[in-house]
Amino acid sequence: MSSRTEIWDSIAEIQQRVLICHKCPRLVEWREETARVKRRMYRDEDYWGRPLPAFGDPDARLLVVGLAPAAHGGNRTGRMFTGDRSGDWLFGALHRAGFANQPESVRIGDGLELTGALITAAARCAPPQNKLRPVELTTCRPYITREIQLLTDLRAVVTLGRIAFDAFLRAYAAAGRTPPGRKPPFGHNVATELPDGGPLLIASYHPSQQNTQTGRLTVEMLDAVFARARAACGV
Repeated sequence: MSSRTEIWDSIAEIQQRVLICHKCPRLVEWREETARVKRRMYRDEDYWGRPLPAFGDPDARLLVVGLAPAAHGGNRTGRMFTGDRSGDWLFGALHRAGFANQPESVRIGDGLELTGALITAAARCAPPQNKLRPVELTTCRPYITREIQLLTDLRAVVTLGRIAFDAFLRAYAAAGRTPPGRKPPFGHNVATELPDGGPLLIASYHPSQQNTQTGRLTVEMLDAVFARARAACGV
């Protein structure tokens, strides 16, 4: 798949195309091998082992952008940020900010719903060692690009980590939106008003265990990001 914008008519249609994507051979092999071998603690579970669709409200005012599914998180459960500690932090913050009806995301069918928010990612397949190649980010870009185009009432964007921040800015420009004249700075809870009435772009540290267990990211710091997003969304 090239980096040009594909013309899909709805968020739901994008997600159906995501589910059948086999464009990155390295990622296809890894996600399927991980689903076959499994982690010992999950050996009795059926892994998802496919690309992950975005999750949430197709009329969202808030877009949350992650990097990629975790091998034994989203790649196991089939939902963005579900099945690992990063998701516990993210959905807890979304719940406290009023975007989620419950603070936990355990599995598909657990009753979780998002209102006013959509969670997506720069890449839809779990990568080896959580590291993506530039060509893989480029290949996956049309999905988030078209999501940006279809979210016509977008008021705020929260990017989780620097790579997601950079990937969003590239997709935003590819979507035909006016990019900032200079690249905005990345820093936790640093916000940039995008030009021509664009959304408020809010950078956040990723809620990875590397950040949360060391205290680089605290619950209060993450809550501050989503409080800011909620205010920008006018809800």
